[in-house]
Amino acid sequence: MKWLIKNARILSATSPWDDQVLDLLLVDGVIENVGAGLQDADAQVFNAGASLLSPGWLDIGCVHGDPGFEHREDLFSLAAAARAGGYTAIAPFPNTNPPSDSQAQLQYLKHHKAHTQVDIHPIAALTEGVGGQAIAEMMDLYHAGAVAFSDGLKSIQHAGVMMRALEYVKPFRGLVINRPDELFLSAEGQLHEGLESTLMGVPGIPPLAEELMLYRDLRLADYAQSRLMAYNISTAGAADLIRTAKGSGLEVFASVAALNLAFDSTQLLNFDSNLKVLPPLRSAGDQEALIEALRDGTIDCITSGHLPLEADLKLKEFPYTAFGAIGLETAFALAHTRLEKVMDVRLLVDKLANGPRRVLGLPIPEIKAGVPANFTIFDPQKEWVFSDRHIRSKSRNSPLLNRHLKGKVLATFFRQEVQINID
Repeated sequence: MKWLIKNARILSATSPWDDQVLDLLLVDGVIENVGAGLQDADAQVFNAGASLLSPGWLDIGCVHGDPGFEHREDLFSLAAAARAGGYTAIAPFPNTNPPSDSQAQLQYLKHHKAHTQVDIHPIAALTEGVGGQAIAEMMDLYHAGAVAFSDGLKSIQHAGVMMRALEYVKPFRGLVINRPDELFLSAEGQLHEGLESTLMGVPGIPPLAEELMLYRDLRLADYAQSRLMAYNISTAGAADLIRTAKGSGLEVFASVAALNLAFDSTQLLNFDSNLKVLPPLRSAGDQEALIEALRDGTIDCITSGHLPLEADLKLKEFPYTAFGAIGLETAFALAHTRLEKVMDVRLLVDKLANGPRRVLGLPIPEIKAGVPANFTIFDPQKEWVFSDRHIRSKSRNSPLLNRHLKGKVLATFFRQEVQINID
């Protein structure tokens, strides 16, 4: 099978053709040639129209339900949602039933990897059953293909467990990922603690709940001299803690969810349950601090925060609805719509494609002859309205339905798998 991609502006700092508008010829999923004016009568043609072509994007921490919650999302629908959003690789959290806490579960993911249209890099459970108590067989899981260790949606509350995990991964330079949230402080909180929580009459989640646990994790990582990722920070204080830790030489990383870049807590005054997420949407000041932390390198990558849920968990009174929103199809467009005037698209794409791979220690896909295709084509200027027909996930819990967005993924090429997004 041949594909001829015409007139693509290559956006890849490692490519000799960076920032040039060129053609690419693909044969059986491998880039055969890159150059100007390429022709092949036998190839299917995709005219990029000077749209941008970057290494394929990777999402850390998306959630699926296979096995156990397939009605929310299975690996095939997750892959379809990822490709629609420009991702050619995912590193999913282990929050399935049973969770990914054994070699058998990782083999299950590997089996599906061969049949899905994305590269799957499994994040294994840090504790048995993601119960937060007994450390999982981390060495075995590492040899079975785990790229990192985390209890995913469940924050590690026990400092001793966190300490042992950081020590256990040191022999193979493993990575521990934790979402900082001190549950004894966040308690029954429903959104950011502030004016909005007071006006709405619901308990708030104080920034201290995030910052106190992050401070603990950073001190433990320093003591163990181990590698740590703070997953989806949301406060200005958390950004400052990461900035200071990096400045002191610690090997720590941080991510931010696209929703936390685009919305603040005032958006919840109308009780939109699809914006009820963790970490919660914070103040406008926190939002600006997160953007600055992205720009100065404190935050390494942007995530989709993709958490599919059935309608019954969202169609309730606000205090009783579940936390979470889908986001794979919209993460880039949402972030670009918000950041277009303050962040160059090159840096934004770095946070979607290269940053996640640097965090996980994975090679960044190259755009050159002789390597398998692994790239995303997108138009940062295209304006569109996200509607139900754009959703590839099994779930529909998106706060972005019928919203105008700027920046659209046109196609993804991953080896011999090609997805063209038809509007």
